[in-house]
Amino acid sequence: MAPATRRRRMPAAQRREVILAAAEETFGRCGYHGASLDDVAHAAGVSKALIYEHFSSKRELHGSLLDAQAAEIFARVEAAVQRGETGEQRLRNGIDAFLQFVEEHREAWRALFRDAADPEVGVLVARVQRRATGVVARLIAAGPNAPAVDDGGAGLEIHAQMLSGSVQSLATWWHDHRDVPRELLVDRAIEFCWHGVARGAEAPEAAVPAVPVSAPARPRARARARRRASRSRSRGPRRPLAGPRGARPTRSRPTAPRPRASARGSRRRTHRRRAPPRSVPTR
Repeated sequence: MAPATRRRRMPAAQRREVILAAAEETFGRCGYHGASLDDVAHAAGVSKALIYEHFSSKRELHGSLLDAQAAEIFARVEAAVQRGETGEQRLRNGIDAFLQFVEEHREAWRALFRDAADPEVGVLVARVQRRATGVVARLIAAGPNAPAVDDGGAGLEIHAQMLSGSVQSLATWWHDHRDVPRELLVDRAIEFCWHGVARGAEAPEAAVPAVPVSAPARPRARARARRRASRSRSRGPRRPLAGPRGARPTRSRPTAPRPRASARGSRRRTHRRRAPPRSVPTR
C-alpha cells in the first residue's frame, strides 16, 4: 500500500488572495446582499471556517476587497503617469491605466457602483472615492501644470474631484457599451479634461483680453451735456413726426376757446363802484 501523500498547506497570504479573488467573482455576480460567505467559500474551494480566520464578517471581506482593488488601481495609475514626458501624456497614461483595470474587472466594477447606494456599502465606496481624489490631486500637484489649478485653496481638490468623477462615470457607462474601444474613450476623456488644465496654464495676459478704457470727458463737454439734458427734460417728450406705416392718423379733438370777458361788462363793473361822498358847503 502506497503511503498517503501529505497535502501541502498554502501560506496565509496566498490563501487570503484566493479568498479575495473568489469574493470578487461572487460579489460581481450576486451583489453584496445576494452573496453569502458560503458562496465565497465554495468559489474559493475552502471551508467557511477558514474564511473567518482571515475576515470577521462579510462586511470586512467586502471592505478588504475594495481596498485591494483601489490599491491596485492607484499603483497602476501612478506607474503609468511616471512614464509620461508632457502633462498631456501623463494624463493620457493615467486614464488609460484606469480604464484598462476596469476592462479586466468589469463585473467587479459594475457591482461596486450597483451597491454604492446601499448605506452599508456606501460608506466604503465613499472612502475609496476620497482616496482616489487625494491620489489624483497629488499627481496633479507633481505635474508641470500644477500652478494653473493650485490657487492655495480648494482649487486643486476641486479639479481633482471633477477629473476623478468624470472618468469614473465614463467607466460605468462603458459597461453597457462594450463595443466602444478603450482608445476612443481615452481620446474623448483627454479632449474633455485636458482643455481646462491647458487653458489655466496660459499666461494671464493671453487668457484675459484687455478691455479698452475710454478717456475722461472734458469739463466743457460735460457742462454742455448737462445743459442739453436739462432742456430736453423741460420740453417734455417729443411728439413723433409721423406714425408707423399703414396706421391711420389720429385727429386731436379741438378744444373750446375760453370765453373772454366783454368790454361792456368790464365797464359796468367799473361804473358800479361808488364814488366818495362830496362835501356840502355850509353857509
